[in-house]
Amino acid sequence: MSFRLMFLYRLGGLGAAVSMVAICALITLQVLFRLLDAILVLVGSSRIGLEISGVSELAAFLLVGATFLGMAYTFTHHAHIRMSLIIRRLPRVLRVWSELFCLIVALLLNLLLCWSLWQLMLESLDFNDVSSGLLAIPLWIPQLVLFTGMALMSLALLEVLWATARTAFTAPGSYQPMDEHDVVDIEDPASEDRRQ
Repeated sequence: MSFRLMFLYRLGGLGAAVSMVAICALITLQVLFRLLDAILVLVGSSRIGLEISGVSELAAFLLVGATFLGMAYTFTHHAHIRMSLIIRRLPRVLRVWSELFCLIVALLLNLLLCWSLWQLMLESLDFNDVSSGLLAIPLWIPQLVLFTGMALMSLALLEVLWATARTAFTAPGSYQPMDEHDVVDIEDPASEDRRQ
């Protein structure tokens, strides 16, 4: 299946990757600073006391970005865990309708979550909520990341829902379930060649 908004999903995936690298860098630096202090104490010198304030809080917020920004990208590459044990055994005509039903439910739940996250973010802005740790980070920032990730996921679900509905109403017997070999990027002509 072709995803017309794949560039947005890639941006989300890039944001998730940057978040993971930032988590790794922060924790590595914190460990190296502690290791340096331990070595200095071992050789009889005094500690330098270098540390990154609120590293666990920053890592937690970056984990939100790594998780939610990558959701749509993961979905478009069929890497989400799916419980398709029963659906996989259905005939194509029934399967397309069951897939359509599941996609509608998933999209409705995602839209409900998007609306709730938007309301939560507006409330945080109104009350100037900040995190309660060492760093006073405005809570609307991680909430905006949450909302962005869920909005991207809703767009990806909408694209798949549209394609599945078109097949269900026009030619349900020709339904081809998506799998990991079906990803075709519109901008990448080589992926179309691989598919043929």
